[in-house]
Amino acid sequence: MAQALAERELIERGEQLKRDGIVIRTYDLWKTYIMGDQEIHAVSGVDITIKRGEYVAIMGPSGSGKSTLMNLIGCLDTPTKGQYYINGRLVSEMTDDELARIRNKEIGFVFQTFNLLPRATSLHNVELPLIYSGTPSDKRTERAKAALRQVDLEARMMHKPNELSGGQRQRVAVARALVNDPSILLADEPTGNLDSVTGNEIMGLFARLHEQGNTIVLVTHEHDIAVHAHRVIHIRDGKVEKDEQVR
Repeated sequence: MAQALAERELIERGEQLKRDGIVIRTYDLWKTYIMGDQEIHAVSGVDITIKRGEYVAIMGPSGSGKSTLMNLIGCLDTPTKGQYYINGRLVSEMTDDELARIRNKEIGFVFQTFNLLPRATSLHNVELPLIYSGTPSDKRTERAKAALRQVDLEARMMHKPNELSGGQRQRVAVARALVNDPSILLADEPTGNLDSVTGNEIMGLFARLHEQGNTIVLVTHEHDIAVHAHRVIHIRDGKVEKDEQVR
């Protein structure tokens, strides 16, 4: 009886979060690793709230816990304890298969290393999340082309990654992240492999996507990149050190 009541309260909390337009909510989130006889707390009791349409940077030096936090937010890892809701769903209690479905549907990933299939065209690379979600082939092509148009790359849709510049490859990666219309766009050091001019172009693209209503969470250790966001969460020693609105 008590367990059923607790489960119902968790569900009701998720429903309220969704009504309030909260896409990401963590409660006392921890990630602990056992190293010999030591416990390493990579994330220590983090509480974060991110609303729909926000543009947030998670910033911290190497070893601060920001990458671990990103993996938890991106459902690439599970917390040791605490609760994590994405778009009203309690993902911290989900199985690996359920998490895979959440990653595909709710989160669009953009990585520093692009992670494109080298022998596939831009169009096919963008179609991949739709293949995994079982979208029919005619709709896949239509939606992938639309995503490439969003990033001004439709003219290069039949080119393979080695035929594209670094900035164009990252645009393909952004289009792939957008194609499933995710709840959040999660970008991990998205300009790390780009020169400063191209990096600024990509950040300009993120600004435009945010203006179109996308929720963006940017993970970086660079201040020059973090200032493009409207809010910066500073992580140090696995904890939120500071959470500030910057514009």
